[in-house]
Amino acid sequence: MLTTKQRAQLRALANPLPDTLIIGKEGVTAAVERQLDQLLEAHELVKGKVLESAMLTPRTAAEALCEATGADAVQCIGFKFVLYRQAREPDKRKIALVK
Repeated sequence: MLTTKQRAQLRALANPLPDTLIIGKEGVTAAVERQLDQLLEAHELVKGKVLESAMLTPRTAAEALCEATGADAVQCIGFKFVLYRQAREPDKRKIALVK
């Protein structure tokens, strides 16, 4: 679980990031979950977007993805969301969270 200060730090880091995960009209599928898992291992912080043709809200998509991958939801604004999960291998960790 993230603290308020950690969430603020991650929001600041996610601001310049491009959308790397796109949720289409199929919604949250196993392929999307696998892609997110790979992105979280590589980058730890992922910004995603839910297309207007999808029949779910960004909040429900983020919650489903968090449950499937063990990530934490950082932010949901408009059609975009930000997820964070620390890399499993210590030498691949890039983000040091404040205490």
